Amino acid sequence: MTAIKITETNWYPEKRLIVTRISGNLDKNDIEQWEKGFKYVLGKVENNTLFKIFVDMHGFNAMSLDAHKRFRSVIPLTLADYGWKTGYVDLFEEEAKAIRYKNTRGIQCVGAAHAHQDETKMALYESKFSSEREHFFLDPMQAMQWIENLEITKVHS
Repeated sequence: MTAIKITETNWYPEKRLIVTRISGNLDKNDIEQWEKGFKYVLGKVENNTLFKIFVDMHGFNAMSLDAHKRFRSVIPLTLADYGWKTGYVDLFEEEAKAIRYKNTRGIQCVGAAHAHQDETKMALYESKFSSEREHFFLDPMQAMQWIENLEITKVHS
């Protein structure tokens, strides 16, 4: 049985929330398509908007090392364009040093929730990298509930 591939991103302007979902057994091509869709949706966000994001990776499995490498940079590099430093970025010390943070079109990410089925990884990320504005979950429903309830406030870097 083949897992269903999901690569979708949606913008909910009334909540100022982006939900990007990636799931299933995905190859590098799938990751590239998801990234295009993710960036397309970010392009729909109005100038000077504060937003929060839910990165739902529950059920995601990279089918190759190339796919995994491609995937792991998308969230940190894309959100850096909107002023957000993803908690786990320092795991990749050399890459982290090269990241430049800005607020494209005055848009700023002010909170993030991440969900994935890897209990060990999520527990590690939650204990080492979580903050009052970023958390790591096993349960996508808990992640969604938390991010929806997170107050939108300007974050100063």
